[in-house]
Amino acid sequence: MRKGVELDHITIVLNRPRYPENIGAAARAMRNMGVNKLVVVAPQNCDLTRIVKMATHAAIDVIEEMRVFETLAEALAAFNLVVGTTARLGRQRSVIESPARLAQELISVSHNNEVAVLFGPEDRGLTNDDIRYCQWLVNIPTAAFASLNLAQAVMVICYELFGANRGEAITSVPRLANRHELDGMLDQLKDILVRINYINPENPDYWMARIRHFFTRMQLRAKEVSIIRGICRQINWYSGKCFEDGRNSREQRPCG
Repeated sequence: MRKGVELDHITIVLNRPRYPENIGAAARAMRNMGVNKLVVVAPQNCDLTRIVKMATHAAIDVIEEMRVFETLAEALAAFNLVVGTTARLGRQRSVIESPARLAQELISVSHNNEVAVLFGPEDRGLTNDDIRYCQWLVNIPTAAFASLNLAQAVMVICYELFGANRGEAITSVPRLANRHELDGMLDQLKDILVRINYINPENPDYWMARIRHFFTRMQLRAKEVSIIRGICRQINWYSGKCFEDGRNSREQRPCG
């Protein structure tokens, strides 16, 4: 049997959209391609009347089930894989070069994992801070003019996801750690690295950027995150024990 992307495990996330009409048009594009889960983060204007007008009756169920969050961290916490869309390329952005290739990569991942496809605001796209939540990035190739309308970009991605299939049997990827689990691990790791003076306590986020990128790229499973957090706890316990042993030794040393 030919396998494709598990569309029920795909969610489109619109981060800080500026216009309610674009939310509605994106919902309509999703519905056309069988993708039904929509999340909106900190919309500038969430006028439901204008949203529904562009979504039309065909996508009203997508709008009715739409979830709205105040922050990106909260919106992405439950997802095992976050794919960011970007028009900008460069050394700091390791990008899958086409939506078609992304769709093929998601065939095996999507069956056991919840996947978010993240789109930035219409005027400037995703920022570097937004991208730190993404394990993968995808670029939609264009000619000289690289800016797509938000709903057009959503349609291109959803079209490729809908059409993707693979003739041979697939091996499903086990459940990956979600964003909440990854961020908890990274916060714990940052605290430990500051305490042992591995990173500069004056600006730890700057020094953590490469470490964050390294772990994000690895697609850690939930059990692997648990192991790393256990190592951090053991380092924390042992460093505290060494400190207490040293202090007790000084206090017990005789004078003279």
